[in-house]
Parts: sequence; structure tokens; C-alpha cells
Amino acid sequence: MKNKIEFKFGILALLVLIVALARLIPNMPNFSPMTAIAVFGAVHFEKMWKAILVTILAAFISDLVLNNTLYASMFDGFTFFYDGFVWQYMAYAMISLVSVQLFTSISTAKVVGGSIAATLIFFLVSNFGAWISLPFYSKDLTGLFASYTAGLPFLKMSFLIDMFYSILLFGGYYLLQSRFQLFRWPYLKYS
Repeated sequence: MKNKIEFKFGILALLVLIVALARLIPNMPNFSPMTAIAVFGAVHFEKMWKAILVTILAAFISDLVLNNTLYASMFDGFTFFYDGFVWQYMAYAMISLVSVQLFTSISTAKVVGGSIAATLIFFLVSNFGAWISLPFYSKDLTGLFASYTAGLPFLKMSFLIDMFYSILLFGGYYLLQSRFQLFRWPYLKYS
């Protein structure tokens, strides 16, 4: 039984890391699978700490590559962390914590609801972080509202991207489970 759980963890972690590497493919701004990964991980990993750890690790590895290749000109030398990473990683952890409460079974409605919740949590936390850390926002309600207003143009696309990756992850893993008994979790039902 323990070997089966470790195997499932390894397969899920590998799936998450592969999807996270999609961030490295040149595409439109904010085309990132990370919030969908946070929802998927919270639902499929048997321990919450594993879901958060794998999500953060996937974000860190892909950030590390992006920051030192595609965005290298924006930094002075090798970069492990960028300004604002704490807020984004905190958003992923919060998404996982909320998602585990939303899902006792998996359905299309719950995946859509989880995507909406993930998009809103990421929007609220990351723009709050921008308000706190960026010098051009005044540290009052006007500055906070300006930060959220500046993020609004990205909200619709973020939702569509989150939905795309949620369908890819949940649907892909559902197909894997329907073909191979080994990938089925006894406590989680698709409906």
C-alpha cells in the first residue's frame, strides 16, 4: 500500500512539474498553469503539505529557469527569487487551502468553481502584494484601489487560462484514472 501511494505521489508530482514547465513555452503574458496546479494538487495529493510543497516547488523551478533565461536582462546576475515572489507563492498556498475545502468529489461544476476561486484569490493576493511592495502605489486605500484597478485588464484572461489548465489537468488525470486502476484514489470520486 505504501509503495502504491509513493508511486501515485511520484506520478502526480511529475505531472505537475511537466505542466509547470509549460510556462517556458513562449506565449502571451500570464499564460501560466500555476493556479490550476494549486487546485489540482490540493484535490489529488493525499496530504495538504505535499500539495503546497509540489506547487511551490514547481513554481520555483520554472521561475528559476525563466528568471535566468527569458527575463535575465531584468536582473543583475543569477536570480533565485524576484520581487513579489512571496505574494505569488502565498496565493498558491491559499488556493490549495481553499480548494481542499471545495472538493469532496470532482465534477465539472466544482472544477469551474475552483478555477473561479483560484483566479480571484490570485488576483486579490498578488495585487495586494503589488500595492504593499511597489513604490508607485500610495500606502492608503487610494493606492490599494489603484493596484486592483491596474490588475483588472488581466483578470478575464487569467480566468480563461486557469480554466484551460484546470480542464487539462483534471480531464487528463481523469482519463488516466479511467484507463489504469493504479491511479484511482479511493476517497475521491469523479461525478
